[in-house]
Amino acid sequence: MQIVDAQIHTWGVGLPSNMSHRQITHYTPAEAIAEMDEGGIQAAVIHPPGWDPNSTQMAFDAVKAYPGRFAIMGSLPLEDPASRAKIATWRDQPGMLGLRYTFLHDPARQQLADGAFDWLFAEAEKAGVPIATLATDSLRYLGKMAERHPGLKLTIDHLGGRGGLTTLKDDAAMTHIPELLKLAELPNVAVKATGAPGYSSGAYPFASMHGYLKQIFDAFGPHRMFWGTDITKMPCPWRQCASMFTEELPWLNDADKKLIMGDAICAWWGWNRNV
Repeated sequence: MQIVDAQIHTWGVGLPSNMSHRQITHYTPAEAIAEMDEGGIQAAVIHPPGWDPNSTQMAFDAVKAYPGRFAIMGSLPLEDPASRAKIATWRDQPGMLGLRYTFLHDPARQQLADGAFDWLFAEAEKAGVPIATLATDSLRYLGKMAERHPGLKLTIDHLGGRGGLTTLKDDAAMTHIPELLKLAELPNVAVKATGAPGYSSGAYPFASMHGYLKQIFDAFGPHRMFWGTDITKMPCPWRQCASMFTEELPWLNDADKKLIMGDAICAWWGWNRNV
């Protein structure tokens, strides 16, 4: 069974702007590989963070240096009119799978609601470029975009929540779940089950999250639910992040685990790790 992490960040300079990340000045692909090998993780998708202006180039270098181990979900500046034309060839870049954006704060959150970024979803659908987004307060709007663009593969990050941008834990961090589950009716919407341990106030196996994971699984199924960590925010090592799913959720059978732990994300984002 391949184990593919749907989201990590790597960087070479600067401190993470999100205080829930390890407050270290670098977490390089080489450092990630060492931890991945220790934890039994075959591959990971890098989401280059904004606090390091060279993080995207670092990700491209990692794709080349470690064949089959890394891919990338990048971004284009939404305020730049030139970005629209670049989407058509976005996936021609080595290792680039799609686009990822955060719409948790204004003005971006309000701009999303006002339709300022509607062109992004239209162009991505046309070009076959998947989009992942962290936008807890905008789940209903994202559902409308997915419905309007049925050829677009849209992924909701961090179980639909705020990830490490919230200090809320357990039930208090999951009040959005009803809105998330409604999106399961749309076959072009999937969920990254990333960062689940970080939402729990308890220790391994982070039991307060198990019921919510079951709800998401029942709604979206194993083809549209992707394991991952956002490892530099996690309260536990990679191996426990994985075994939480592979050993602690008895309602997942072997076929489900194979999909959720790696096969489904590679299929959804079109990552052929053998190339």
